[in-house]
Amino acid sequence: MEKKEFKSESKRLLDLMINSIYTNKDIFLRELISNASDALDKLYYRSLTDKEVKVDKDDLIIHLAFDKEKRTITITDTGCGMTKEELEENLGTIAKSGSLAFKENMSQEEKVDIIGQFGVGFYSAFMVSDRITVTSKSVDSEDAYVWESEGVDGYTIKKAKKKELGTTIVLHLKEDTEEEDYSKYLDEYELKSLVQKYSDYIRFPIQMEVTHHHLKDEEKKEYEDVLETETLNSMVPIWKKNKNDVLDEDYENFYMSKFNDYDKPLKVISSSVEGMCSYQALLFIPSHAPYDYYTQDYEKGLSLYSNGVLIMEKCSDLLPDYFSFVKGVVDTEDVSLNISREMLQEDHSLKLIAKNIESKIRKELGEMLKNDRENYISFFKTFGVQLKYGIYNNFGQDKDKLVDLIMFYSAKKEKLITLKEYIDHMKEDQEKIYYASGASIAKVAALPQVEQVREKDYDILYLTDYVDEFAITAIQEYEGKKFANVESEDLDLESDEEKDAIKKVNEDNSDLLEEMKEELKEVSDVRFTNKLKTHPVCLTSKGDVSIEMQKVFDAMPNQMGIKAQMVLEINEGHPIADKLKKLYQEDKEQFLNYTKILYSEARMIAGLPIENPTEISNLICDVISK
Repeated sequence: MEKKEFKSESKRLLDLMINSIYTNKDIFLRELISNASDALDKLYYRSLTDKEVKVDKDDLIIHLAFDKEKRTITITDTGCGMTKEELEENLGTIAKSGSLAFKENMSQEEKVDIIGQFGVGFYSAFMVSDRITVTSKSVDSEDAYVWESEGVDGYTIKKAKKKELGTTIVLHLKEDTEEEDYSKYLDEYELKSLVQKYSDYIRFPIQMEVTHHHLKDEEKKEYEDVLETETLNSMVPIWKKNKNDVLDEDYENFYMSKFNDYDKPLKVISSSVEGMCSYQALLFIPSHAPYDYYTQDYEKGLSLYSNGVLIMEKCSDLLPDYFSFVKGVVDTEDVSLNISREMLQEDHSLKLIAKNIESKIRKELGEMLKNDRENYISFFKTFGVQLKYGIYNNFGQDKDKLVDLIMFYSAKKEKLITLKEYIDHMKEDQEKIYYASGASIAKVAALPQVEQVREKDYDILYLTDYVDEFAITAIQEYEGKKFANVESEDLDLESDEEKDAIKKVNEDNSDLLEEMKEELKEVSDVRFTNKLKTHPVCLTSKGDVSIEMQKVFDAMPNQMGIKAQMVLEINEGHPIADKLKKLYQEDKEQFLNYTKILYSEARMIAGLPIENPTEISNLICDVISK
């Protein structure tokens, strides 16, 4: 028996793979089971085209066993097996894949699904093993051979005794270290879990002797442990079953089990696409947000399968951030995999699948909004913030995809409506879409600036989420109508006569207003206004940064220092205006006290903090007591 060396490039690749490429050691079992499945596929295919090869499909199985004493795991298949030359070629040269060659040699009409397209998967077993023995008998040979290796030092091939077709792989596990617990793989529960996680949808039975408890004596109620052969995998994934054979309850149970949710999903989306890129997808919109959804710990992504073999548990590239709440699975043959089969290459197929999935989710949400409003409202109250975040994220490049899915509270309708519904019910003379922002609907409704807009019978959208104004700013306009913040200084709802009249009032009191501005420092302007009806005072803003935006910036950990340009507006028709004019002429000290009080009141109405509440409280008490 001659010991043979791997080729030098294969040695380097094997060493690199064992020590760095495969970061998740658990996948060794997935790789070996996938290879076994390929061998069964090949034999079955041969039986269809070669009369000399007779196969009973029920005999095509994969068997798994472990021995704690010997520290071995054994994977046996009843597939096509390998000749001596194939052992030499497929296992002696790393990255030489018999499965890939087999697939390439088939005609287009004869194509069958072959999972293992790269020859490196087998060598992932060296991550957990210090010795691997492969005994195989090929359908094309009367002799059986055994291939054995302890890693980069090389391998041996010699004749072996084996009657049945197929391959048996024996892994001798490494000894445990402080960093690695290899013994965990010599556990019935662990092996079952790995099979069900990664290989549950392999189309052939994966069997193992597992422990069952049986009554030894019915009267004594004593149990004894009995080993029984159990099929560990379900074989046919729910997304590949005929839709007519799957009940809503089946989808719900799959979702709750797969994604550890205690509630049924709000919506199930099933999709099967064939063409340039073929895949099947089963997607779910949860009925509630996960507990960590709005934290940095949350991981988005769909479970990615290649012909039923789990490749990645959470493939984030398949979902845009604004649909990160979607759960589900995608199964495809067309995704190119890199050498480790753990990470995806940036290839065209993956991007095409992601684009199609995004479009499908968007379409389904649109249909829900149109035909199932109650459920859509429920969905939007849970995940609407994420959609609005998607509108202004990435400089608004996705706004057109999402703008018809977002909703805001309507002052007139007293419920959530879309922008399209707002436009459809606008008054004929209305030129803008009006909105107001605040912490709650009640607080927004109480804003002094709302009164003027409501008096003209215009609807107002109440924005109560922190992202709302940023989304509105990104949208800019909808169906040719621009957005107008009722808290902006240039709302422009007055007639020309009203504008001229208030202009004259401000010119006549310019010195008074300038002194108020000097006293307050923080405001960019102080003026009298005729747009407030019953309210004495308010704060408005100039420029792109509104007062509500400033609150968001102020709440950020890094204190960005972005401030709104605030304008203090005083109702010219309110008695307080006359009081200010009188004090300005007769009592400058009290005039300045009133200025501070009015500004503090305006800040409270706007939901802004008062820097020195004690001072303002004392001033108010002083004014009241006189």
